[in-house]
Parts: sequence; structure tokens; C-alpha cells
Amino acid sequence: MTVGRRALLAGSLALPFASAAAREAWTRPAGLTPDASIALWPDGHLTPPAGLVERTVQRSDDPQASDRMLEHITRPRLDIFRPAKPNGAAVILAPGGGYRYVVVDKEGYELARWLTARGVTVYVLFYRLPGDGWANGSDVPLADAQRAVRLVRSRAQTDGIDPARVAFGGFSAGGHVATSLLTRFDAAVYEAADAADGLSARPDTLAAIYPVVSMDAEVAHPGSREKLLGPAPDAARTRLYSPDRNARADQPPLWLLHAEDDSVVKIENSLRLHQATRAVGASVEAHWFARGEHGFGLMKTAGLPVATWPELLWNWLGSQGVV
Repeated sequence: MTVGRRALLAGSLALPFASAAAREAWTRPAGLTPDASIALWPDGHLTPPAGLVERTVQRSDDPQASDRMLEHITRPRLDIFRPAKPNGAAVILAPGGGYRYVVVDKEGYELARWLTARGVTVYVLFYRLPGDGWANGSDVPLADAQRAVRLVRSRAQTDGIDPARVAFGGFSAGGHVATSLLTRFDAAVYEAADAADGLSARPDTLAAIYPVVSMDAEVAHPGSREKLLGPAPDAARTRLYSPDRNARADQPPLWLLHAEDDSVVKIENSLRLHQATRAVGASVEAHWFARGEHGFGLMKTAGLPVATWPELLWNWLGSQGVV
């Protein structure tokens, strides 16, 4: 560890997140709600598969620790969290869920509250799931991610944000949504719905947190791979849906976070993307922590060095001119 890194960590530990803000996150009120929720697509643009019924499942029995998930999403949307004093920055968050569901609190609303306290306008993305029977199901998460960036930019005046300061972040399977957007932000995966689709879908920066990346069987998260590509994808589909094999020089600056002891999504996913990004000369910053396992979010970092990760991300967003 260099002196500079040591100083950075020391500074992070002295910041509010490591004390009062951290305790607040672990005793948050149940059922935190957004300031607004907007449909991702115009009325009539999507036709949900027959029999698909969206539902919310509460996985926690602790009234002070809500842990909801959405299954069978029929209305992809952005839940908006507005800061008291907007600084013009926007962050779109794609929570994880193994492409079986999308978590609400742990990797969505939790970080949204942390960021809005610092002046960021946050949009939590509830994207369609590839195993739910949608036409061209493998591309619906990416289509929703592209649409989210374009829609947020189209709302710049309404929401008081700078359309040139839009970041995208994803966790776990949401990290695959994010890293697919990283390398395929201009892929033609849907037909334009309105004027917003004339805007760029390339985020200004992108963060991937313990992300699913590779679809290669030896390192892929099996559940995400099966939901996205089916039980036996051919080599061409495996390559197309593996962002580490599609890195490009013009991709957005990338920030990676992973725990080496992650037993759910192997760190090799992030290592491969890190190496591929460096190989094409694109910007990347990576943080590997020995402990943290998978899905730590904000709540499951108590007593571990990985607890500093939100401040590390914040500092990087600042270095990129987003915040």
C-alpha cells in the first residue's frame, strides 16, 4: 500500500460514513420510499408476457431492516430520490438479484439515501428480467439500461441535473447490466420510443460493484448465466454477453469493487474486466478487499476495511467531475 493510499483510507475513516452515517444506515426506517417513480417506457410501448404478475417480497423479519425484492417486473421504472440541495450530479443504480428479481433496499434505496445526502439526484432502476418471457429476453436488461440513461438526460431541466454528469452503477447481476452498458451503450437493442431515444446512452462514468461480468462457464455466476442465455449458449452468444470480451477504448471511465472471498460471484469477473479495460487503454480504477463476501452493500461491512467503499467511490466520482 502506498503512502497516498494509506492517507486516503485514513481520511475516509475519519469521514461521517464510518461513524454516525454508518450507524444510521443500519437502523434505517423500514419502507424507505422515493420522491417519485416514473415509467421507463411510454404507455403502450411494452406488452408484458401473458400471465406475468409483478410482486414485492419482503425477505426480512426485522422492522428496522427492510429487505424487499421485486419479482416478474412488468413496469420497468426509475424511482427518483431528490436531494435537498442538488449539486447537478445524477446517479442511476441497477440493483442485483441474479436476474431472478431486483432487490429494492440493500443495493438501491440504501445507497440512494447516502448519495442524496451529498447532493446527488438518484434514480433506482427496476429493469426487466430476461427469464420472464419477454421477446428478445437476453437484451431487455440492456435495453432498459440504455433507455434509463437517455430518459434521465431528457429530464435534465425537470430534475435539475447536468446531462453531462450522469453516472451509472450496478451491483451483482445489476453489475452485468452496468458492464453490458459499458461496452454496448450504442448497441441497437430496441426501436426508438420517443425523442429521448435520440440522446446518448453512454454514461459519463460507470461503477460495477461485485459484478457478474463473464458468461464463460468457468467463472460465470451460474444462475445469472442460465437466466440470461439459457442452459447451453453457443460460443458466439457467450462472447457477446461477456463485457470483458467486448472492452473498447471509448467506453466510460470504470470503477470496480470486489471482495476476494466472494463465494457467489467470483472475483475473476472483475479481474477479467479490469485487465480487458487496461488492454484497450480505457480508464479504470479497481479496489479489491480480502473480506466482504457477496452482497455487502452498505449494511454488511461493519468492522471490515471494505466499509470505506462508498467514500472511495465518492472520491473517484469527484475525480471524474461528476460530483
